[in-house]
Amino acid sequence: MLCSYALGQRFPADARRDEVTVEIDQIETFLAVLTYGGFHRAAAALNISQPAVSARVRALEEGLGVKLFARVRGSLSISPAGKALRPHAEQLLRDVTRARQAVHELQPSAGGSLSVAAALSVCTYFLPDVMKDYQAANPKVLVNLRSGTSAQVLKMVLDGEAEIGVARSLNHPEVETMTLRDDPLILVGHPNHPAARKRKVRLEEVEAMPLIFFDRGSSDWTLSQGLFRRAGQLPNTVLEVETIEAAKRMVERKLGLSFLPLIAVTHELRKGKLAAIEIVNEEPLRRNLDVIYPRHRALTRDAQALLQLLQTAANAEERGRKARKRKR
Repeated sequence: MLCSYALGQRFPADARRDEVTVEIDQIETFLAVLTYGGFHRAAAALNISQPAVSARVRALEEGLGVKLFARVRGSLSISPAGKALRPHAEQLLRDVTRARQAVHELQPSAGGSLSVAAALSVCTYFLPDVMKDYQAANPKVLVNLRSGTSAQVLKMVLDGEAEIGVARSLNHPEVETMTLRDDPLILVGHPNHPAARKRKVRLEEVEAMPLIFFDRGSSDWTLSQGLFRRAGQLPNTVLEVETIEAAKRMVERKLGLSFLPLIAVTHELRKGKLAAIEIVNEEPLRRNLDVIYPRHRALTRDAQALLQLLQTAANAEERGRKARKRKR
């Protein structure tokens, strides 16, 4: 696919044209190399060969008359021209996505089916209310909702198995990523637990307390374990379970504390069944809840309607959380 892209006067004089015709896949590949830090990883992400990545970048450089990357002591670095190009390249891909969307919106909705992929915790704790509102507004649309890890959600969207994906911290050069809200991992305990009564503790105190972890090897498990590893500490693990829900039930029965996604414990925190505990000498375990969709395939009207509901629900929850925090 070709497009005419105005680069202005940011490049050297040997780039003789103010407007240069480049291919979209060259721009995507350029950004992939930046995102993944090298040609090999960019090739894996784009599912093409490394020579194809090199050829696309070389063609882009030849078309612009500049070098976009340089190798310094064996490591890849971006050139001044590459730095100048980057924001324009990112904006160009956003404009292409909007253009496809504008054309696609002219097509009438058939009221058919909509495939959605989401992390299991998102399916369990965030989407039910959204789906209730969506079904009420779109009764003729059959929604096929599939769950998986964040990596699996990304793959389903890239492979065309899902039109929209909802999971945590998802980025890829071939998808648009929209952050819906924060979804940090927080330490929770039974309200009668000594740490819960204090509300604020230090990490070295938590290290000695009975802890419950879930889904060994997952991003959540790695994030919470990394908190102790960076401090040179070894958590007192008394129980490992497979799911968030199992960990939550164990905490409710006073078997220990656990690091759980905020989205999974919001109801219990409101009802007073669980209490949040702040670790005062460590940074919060922050993560984003993101929605993704492919740049190359315009969203149907049914998918756009769901996207709007996701944003509305996330904004409402965020406003409610901030209001509750001010009251405490």
